[in-house]
Amino acid sequence: MRIRLSVQAVIILLLSSVYSFSAQPPATLAIGSAAPDFNLKNTDGKNYSLKNFSDAAVLAIVFTCNHCPTAQAYEDRIKALASEFKDKKVAVIAISSNDPKAIRLDELGYTDMSDTYEEMKLRAKDKSYNFPYLYDGDNQATALAYGPVATPHIFIFDKERKLRYTGRIDDVEKPTGTPKNRDAYNAIQELVTNKPVTVATTKTFGCSMKWATKEHNVQDEETSWAKEPVSLETIDEAGLKELIANKSDKLRLINVWATWCGPCVTEFPDFMQMYHMYRNRDFEFISVSADTPDKKEKALKFLQGKRASNKNYIFHIEDKYKLIEAIDPKWQGALPYTILVEPGGKIVYSQQGPIDPKQMKKVIVENKYVGRFY
Repeated sequence: MRIRLSVQAVIILLLSSVYSFSAQPPATLAIGSAAPDFNLKNTDGKNYSLKNFSDAAVLAIVFTCNHCPTAQAYEDRIKALASEFKDKKVAVIAISSNDPKAIRLDELGYTDMSDTYEEMKLRAKDKSYNFPYLYDGDNQATALAYGPVATPHIFIFDKERKLRYTGRIDDVEKPTGTPKNRDAYNAIQELVTNKPVTVATTKTFGCSMKWATKEHNVQDEETSWAKEPVSLETIDEAGLKELIANKSDKLRLINVWATWCGPCVTEFPDFMQMYHMYRNRDFEFISVSADTPDKKEKALKFLQGKRASNKNYIFHIEDKYKLIEAIDPKWQGALPYTILVEPGGKIVYSQQGPIDPKQMKKVIVENKYVGRFY
């Protein structure tokens, strides 16, 4: 049986082959090039290709993602572009091409979400995107054809789907501030008024693309965790009160747990994920074991199994009521118990019982001491 491939499919296969052997990023699509076609799933579950936007006089394609702080800083401006030019037959779409399996946890320090399709759906809902948000992370064929340098990277095509602008959206990489150069806006405005684009290319600032060839970095990161020492220190009431006072300059997440507590054991990996995500920011995670002092070795063994290289403590006596009062007089005593403490000792989050990991990460990254942006 003879299999026929379209010219576009052949190009993508060739690009994929070259890329996989060289591990070099693909070349960025040149000005004047035709828009490569695609068939990608939107966050609404529907698939989109170029033909879905055939009525648009201008097509703007933004390669972006969930996790990058620069990409997050531009979300509202991408929405603004879609809104500003909606009545001028301009279509704006976003594509996330990052391979989720190639993203290290320490690359998620400015976000509460990674770049999986399911998390894209959540982000699109949270931010009320007014444009399609398409997923290309499984094989990255569309990114290989377009060659985005970083997130975000915008490609703007005319009615004939010839590339007329590629590069940055504007020159301000923060969510606030007034750009001196609204490059993407200017290019679209010139195209809808049938004028040639004055500035056709600009450089692009943002997070690097997470190509599939970077998947080994995730394994390398996990291997490095195993080499970090894990310790468990004894702490008394005065020490606990000092933890709560938080005289550091970091947002402090404290979890009280025990080896005999099923929900504690079950949710502990979620805290490890957060620790590895945010520990390079102004953030620290501290665990306090409510096991009795004679179970210290058992608690330490558990922590070692979880690669818990954060600060870990065990209460010095069996009197759990003194532990409760030292941690938080408002705590009723059920485990697990989790609090988030700002510098100066203000408790901004408390939860008796298991946390919601998604909610917890959002609370952390949206706190003023951490934040989503540089």
